[in-house]
Amino acid sequence: MILIDTALARRAAEGQPIRVGLVGAGFMARGVALQIALSVPGMRVVAIANRHLDGAIRAYAEAGQNEVQHVATVAQLERAIGAGQCAVTDDALLLCQAQGIDAIVEVTGTIEHAARVALEAMAHGKHVVLMNAEVDGTIGPILKTYAERAGVVLTSADGDQPGVMMNLWRFVRGLGVKPVLCGNIKGLHDPYRNPSTQESFARQWGQNPHMVSSFADGTKISFENAIVANGTGMRVARRGMHGPTVAPGTPIQEVGALYPLADLLEGPGIVDYVVGAMPGPGVYVLGTHDHPRQQHYLKLYKMGDGPLYCFYTPYHLCHFEVPNTVARAVLFGDAALTPLGAPQVEVVATAKKGLKAGEVIDGLGGYMSYGLAENAPTARQQNLLPIGLAEGCRLRRDVARDEVLTFDDVQLPAGRLADRLWREQMARFFPQHIATPEEMKI
Repeated sequence: MILIDTALARRAAEGQPIRVGLVGAGFMARGVALQIALSVPGMRVVAIANRHLDGAIRAYAEAGQNEVQHVATVAQLERAIGAGQCAVTDDALLLCQAQGIDAIVEVTGTIEHAARVALEAMAHGKHVVLMNAEVDGTIGPILKTYAERAGVVLTSADGDQPGVMMNLWRFVRGLGVKPVLCGNIKGLHDPYRNPSTQESFARQWGQNPHMVSSFADGTKISFENAIVANGTGMRVARRGMHGPTVAPGTPIQEVGALYPLADLLEGPGIVDYVVGAMPGPGVYVLGTHDHPRQQHYLKLYKMGDGPLYCFYTPYHLCHFEVPNTVARAVLFGDAALTPLGAPQVEVVATAKKGLKAGEVIDGLGGYMSYGLAENAPTARQQNLLPIGLAEGCRLRRDVARDEVLTFDDVQLPAGRLADRLWREQMARFFPQHIATPEEMKI
């Protein structure tokens, strides 16, 4: 959005920068702090919360801020913000509660912790920007209802592929072209990858092996496409999506023929992906137009003969674009990507290997499960277990590799906020399929 730069420049000139609280200090969060410090006049990271203070201090140091104030109370944080000091804390809820912060950017990749942060931030009138498709794809629709009640914006971030897809979807729709597929371009998809197989790559780029594993095993793309579906009303054509693989370097304009045309043209359209196409790792939208004269113009503009026209963005610049999302939310009340209402697509837990009764399921991108995108009505009819709720669940029976888990297969940990919010989400949007606490094995 080109108008953002002018609006931020005005805030800078007025000495009224947007004040950001950053929750998380990992690889991507440090990039956000650096980008705002270097290149975003009219915006300032006033506080960073992280489980380990040295991570928050490092994030500020990499952004050129070497003097920070450790705070342990809301009053201390508010004084630091008022004095123009950079604040660090291990208590993320302080950022949510303090005055002097306009927006929270949540960058932890967690479910339980992120849910608590989002609720607390919205309860205190703060906009919430999620670099966290995992929590959005699990309980985003119910979190959106809390945002609406609080009169704030809940949004996923520009720069990450879902936000870029949504920007492109809005652009294509604005041309009068009907989007029928929103797609993600991947370089690798192997559901059996794990932190050990991805450790070398993760070390090379200073990333978390579990997070990198979730990219490779398909869990991340399932979450990303699920939240695009939830923001557009689209669905998946089948469990796990089509996900065709093409020869490396295949132009993205050639992939439309790989999807059954009926899946695209019947209904609200689909989310999907392709492996190996160029430009990677970009995003693409396939669209149609039914007006003959406009079809003629599209052909003139080298968009092809139809019926599918391919629009694409050749990159996604993750942390570079996050400040745009913050500005859209704070200054214009606009979400880059937010659920429309009821979940359209869920991400369901699937066994990465043979699992044994009594085992406790590990986290996302781990050794035991991967996520598959499934249409939400089907997931509820079959009582499937969202992978966002799978961590910490104890198996009640043996499960074969590639078998999708149900609530009947597991005992959930007691007392989790995420489970309560998920049940609230189901009661609101799928009351006919709501599982009782006994069925969820809470």
